Amino acid sequence: MVALYEAHKKIYPRSVSGYFSKWRWALVFLTQLVFYGLPWLEWGQRQAVLFDLGARRFYIFNLVLYPQDFVYLTGILVISALALFLFTAVAGRLWCGYACPQTVYTEIFLWMEKLAEGDRSARMRRDAGPWNWDKVWRKAAKQGMWVVVALWTGFSFVGYFTPIHTLSQEVLQWGLGPWESFWILFYGFATYGNAGYMREQVCKYMCPYARFQSAMFDKDTLVVTYDQERGEPRGARSRKADPLALNLGACVDCSLCVQVCPTGIDIRKGLQYECIGCGACADVCDTVMDKMGYARGLVKYSTQNAVSQHWTRAQTIRHVLRPRVLVYSGILLAVVVAMLASLALRSPFKVDVVRDRGTLARIVQGGKIENVYRLQIMNATEQDQDFRIGASGIEGISIQLDSPTVAIGATQARWVAVRVQVPYEAVPAGSHAIQFEVADAEHKMAVTEKSVFIVPR
Repeated sequence: MVALYEAHKKIYPRSVSGYFSKWRWALVFLTQLVFYGLPWLEWGQRQAVLFDLGARRFYIFNLVLYPQDFVYLTGILVISALALFLFTAVAGRLWCGYACPQTVYTEIFLWMEKLAEGDRSARMRRDAGPWNWDKVWRKAAKQGMWVVVALWTGFSFVGYFTPIHTLSQEVLQWGLGPWESFWILFYGFATYGNAGYMREQVCKYMCPYARFQSAMFDKDTLVVTYDQERGEPRGARSRKADPLALNLGACVDCSLCVQVCPTGIDIRKGLQYECIGCGACADVCDTVMDKMGYARGLVKYSTQNAVSQHWTRAQTIRHVLRPRVLVYSGILLAVVVAMLASLALRSPFKVDVVRDRGTLARIVQGGKIENVYRLQIMNATEQDQDFRIGASGIEGISIQLDSPTVAIGATQARWVAVRVQVPYEAVPAGSHAIQFEVADAEHKMAVTEKSVFIVPR
């Protein structure tokens, strides 16, 4: 009987310390400091970063964005895609190995697992052995830590959409709404399941990036590589033994590179799509080389061309900075500059003009033709503003308002009914272009919006 699918074997990654491990943990601390800490940061009298979906306002430090600013979200997505292409072309799956949430939370959950159950060998023995009190309390302690971190992660996530101080009060008073409760539990469950149990399966089978990364790789991409020419033939030996006399390469076949790999692959088999580029195998191999008295770098970040052609570090870097990398960098820089310039020049308020289709063009007192419009004025600043409205485009055009200025509260929007009148014989029948000019009371900022004035036949 032949099984169609291979049974899943639990991977017990071995702890490792070294240059790349320190960088990985530095990114863990940095990303989680931002994720967990940002919702608690105050900016003036409000939360610094808040996506208020109910009020349709996005607050990002001193920026207040509206649904009409959707173009900036598009810009962020374009920048993210280009950055992914660039980093992958330069150094492979750096995002996966160091900053991907799946990698980050897997590292955190593995650390808690080690804290509760011990190192790799102790965990393997305990899982293979019978249930006893020691196994029960250690497993329970691990699960307790996992659940607390997962729920705190879900709480922090929802804190970006509901003011986190309000959310914390609701949690303490058992007054959470249905949607807040759902998303805290859902995001917490996703963190618990992905980082606690699925781990490398997400990277190997669920993440699409593992499948299309080959389209962005070439033989000048920096990846974790095994120097086969130097390492083979592999074999065990004592520290004092001469590998040349034994006709052996530098690899002592200790299998530590497999034991520390979070996805359970053997880097000595060459470049594989499961490799997330974390560098754990390079760290542990360097420690073995140090103990044996051999030169480091049997497993290292390099390119396929550099290893096969024995390039120096300078030659490798020159080939890494190849045309496709420079093109990606140029496009990315241009998009970033354009987006920053757009944000810097962005008007602090917005105006939408809608002609009132429920009110037809009509002749009013004084023999003038009148059209009615509705203007939505959105104050994107965090101060109350008074605005003046004017119109142009037809000789003798005038507007009628209940008051000379329109008051809009900080980060608020208001619909204003505006009656526009023109002399009866100023223009022939038909549709005529006009412009609305909206400016603050001090004329420091102004916005012009186009519309049409209808003269009946």
